[in-house]
Amino acid sequence: MKFFIDTANLDQIREAKDLGILDGVTTNPSLMAKEGIRGTEAINSHYKTICEIVDGDISAEVLSTTYEEMIKEGEELAAIHPNIVVKIPMIKDGIKALKYFSDKGIKTNCTLIFSAGQALLAAKAGATYVSPFLGRLDDVSTDGISLIEEIRLIFDNYLFDTQILAASIRHSMHIIDCAKVGADVITSPLAPILSLLKHPLTENGLAQFIEDSKKMA
Repeated sequence: MKFFIDTANLDQIREAKDLGILDGVTTNPSLMAKEGIRGTEAINSHYKTICEIVDGDISAEVLSTTYEEMIKEGEELAAIHPNIVVKIPMIKDGIKALKYFSDKGIKTNCTLIFSAGQALLAAKAGATYVSPFLGRLDDVSTDGISLIEEIRLIFDNYLFDTQILAASIRHSMHIIDCAKVGADVITSPLAPILSLLKHPLTENGLAQFIEDSKKMA
């Protein structure tokens, strides 16, 4: 399973990369705004910097909602760097844009997926990734992991190449559950990834080893 980090913060991206397990990055307008990055020129420059840090797929989201505008904006994003993946919303014009970019050989990530039907349409249109949002489904008392299982079954039934990119990860168990049911990728803030390192028995055992090593001096 690939690990992407869901942030626009360069320090967190570098920290995740230094762990040696980072495969890519996802961003969105909210994450850009959180870092104080506004305006097309500044946003595109920030994407370029991320691409220089991480050798992997970098999802860059279009801000348009009409077919013609998504095509124009997506082509501009794809021109920034070969690793850019154009992130397209799950709407009718978005499906048309996915097909356009697929035919052009430009990678895409269909975002805001909340049903297996939406994922199926995106895969049919040639999306490279589909991004079901687990945490937001949990927020409305719906089991996001079950959605991953449904999408995995459908994609395996028909041998779709589209990868399942589990998004809106809130905690480490989301990551483990996604691995169990066969998500191809998870994208997560840094904290849930780092929490996978932690276990009290590991900490207690290491403390005991260090204490016992002092007796050997």
